[in-house]
Amino acid sequence: MHSRLIALLVSLFGATVAGNVQNGSALLARVDHLVYATPDLQMGIERVERTLGVRASQGGQHLGRGTRNALLSLGPGAYLEIIGPDPEQAPPAQARPFGIDELKEPRLVTWAAKEKDLEQLARDAERRALKLGEVISGSRRRADGVMLSWRYTDPRTVVADGIVPFFIDWGNTPHPAATSIKGASLIGLRAEHPDAEQVQRTLAGLGLDLRVQQGSRTALIAIISSSRGRVELR
Repeated sequence: MHSRLIALLVSLFGATVAGNVQNGSALLARVDHLVYATPDLQMGIERVERTLGVRASQGGQHLGRGTRNALLSLGPGAYLEIIGPDPEQAPPAQARPFGIDELKEPRLVTWAAKEKDLEQLARDAERRALKLGEVISGSRRRADGVMLSWRYTDPRTVVADGIVPFFIDWGNTPHPAATSIKGASLIGLRAEHPDAEQVQRTLAGLGLDLRVQQGSRTALIAIISSSRGRVELR
């Protein structure tokens, strides 16, 4: 079906437009999840619900990190993570991830890309003087008691203000998109950055075709289809 669409676009609009569609599809296939950080979890859930018309389901606690999340599926292999402070946990020894402690309003702060060989990816990046952070393990318990575990490049290592993603491998753990509330689909992802050309080169070196435009401030922009129509989440 996808190949027929590309062929049709070539015949109607030429190879450039068709190539953009194909590249966009390749990028979306790499998206594991988007991180929507918030100074208050309920505030973030309500903001997303007003925007998309879907209320995220409770995820679970990140014990020792002082955070908890709520999730919303964006398709078969991708989801939106709304993450904020967990009032049931004592303040963590380290600052909460994703700049949560400094946030005044919820916003899309970064994203995670799918990757199987995290160590090789990190070594290849380091040879290009790009540090993605240590490969570490994470876990959380779902509301139904199921323990989820994953490995990822440490998201505390922020590259290009979060426009360059961290990378994650869920291994044998069920992917959260499969059990998260449905009702929205990710149809596009783009970014703005004051140093757009350099960020674009960094992404290309990682095999990621995320379009980055020049902007006075950093912004990650997800285009999502939902009952509210086609909307942007920043």
